Amino acid sequence: MFRPGPKNLITDVAGLSVGHATDERVRSGVTTLLCAAAWPAAVDVRGGGPGGRETDALSPENLVGRAHAVVLAGGSVFGLAAADGVAAALSAKGIGLQLRPGSPHIPIVPSAVLHDLGNEGDKHWGLAPPYRDLGLRALDAAAADFALGSVGAGRGAMAGLIKGGIGSASLDLGDGLMVGALVALNSVGSALMPDGKTYWAWAFELDREFGGGGPPPAMDLSDPAPDESRLLALGRLQAGANTTLGVVACNADLSTVECKRVAMMAQDGIARAVRPAHTPYDGDTIYALASGALRLNPKYQRATHVGRIGSAAADCLSRAIGRAVYFGASTHAVLRSSGI
Repeated sequence: MFRPGPKNLITDVAGLSVGHATDERVRSGVTTLLCAAAWPAAVDVRGGGPGGRETDALSPENLVGRAHAVVLAGGSVFGLAAADGVAAALSAKGIGLQLRPGSPHIPIVPSAVLHDLGNEGDKHWGLAPPYRDLGLRALDAAAADFALGSVGAGRGAMAGLIKGGIGSASLDLGDGLMVGALVALNSVGSALMPDGKTYWAWAFELDREFGGGGPPPAMDLSDPAPDESRLLALGRLQAGANTTLGVVACNADLSTVECKRVAMMAQDGIARAVRPAHTPYDGDTIYALASGALRLNPKYQRATHVGRIGSAAADCLSRAIGRAVYFGASTHAVLRSSGI
């Protein structure tokens, strides 16, 4: 039976670290995932209102196809400045591409943002939005242990009508293969069934990692858009106002093309854990990373390995969504330093 990694966090994939920076006055924040080197990477976008940076740089047909870090941020378009801070700091450390001797290093820092501008935080920042500084702070805080819940990019996030936030999970597939996921959940859809307590992702839960609610009782699940009238009344049904942002990672030697397939498969993790998903109002964006530390067993076709990793990534993402809501419901984020 497969189990989570030691921390049940995406940082069970060796070489990754995650840091948060939160502005309580603004009720927003930034989460940065730092790679130990330039890792093969890809992105898949399914939401109808995305906001992102360096998306084309990760397209398999283009030159780079690698990332040094990934930044998830609140603040809608203003949050894209967080990646500016991270890119500048990494360049100053000599991290990134260098096209000619003596020129600045160019870190590849893809970024995606969620919309949290409608909460009660102070957004009167004039010409000085806080996100570049938050990006710098999140990078400085990057570590193997990090908080889940209402923190970083998840500080102002909602999941339908309840609190969203940051979630993470991992799965040890044996033979040294590790897969993990990180999510910033701000979906228009709900992570809970109509009873308001059973997670859509309940079937994928391991070791009671989001409360152990068990299988749901019989209930009417026919409504394709539950709570639509309430979401409309709260102004949640606006293009780009809701988003599920995620990163999935593994330690296998995947190419950029193979990472793309994993990112595409991982999107199913959103669809299984949030209902409805990928709506015109969401900006659902998933990044996939591969460290290359583990050579895949040549006994099996590479496509078989990629399919297995993609399926595990989707499961981890579903579990991470459950954990985002579970810990987001707490007043304070919970530090998951070890265990589940």
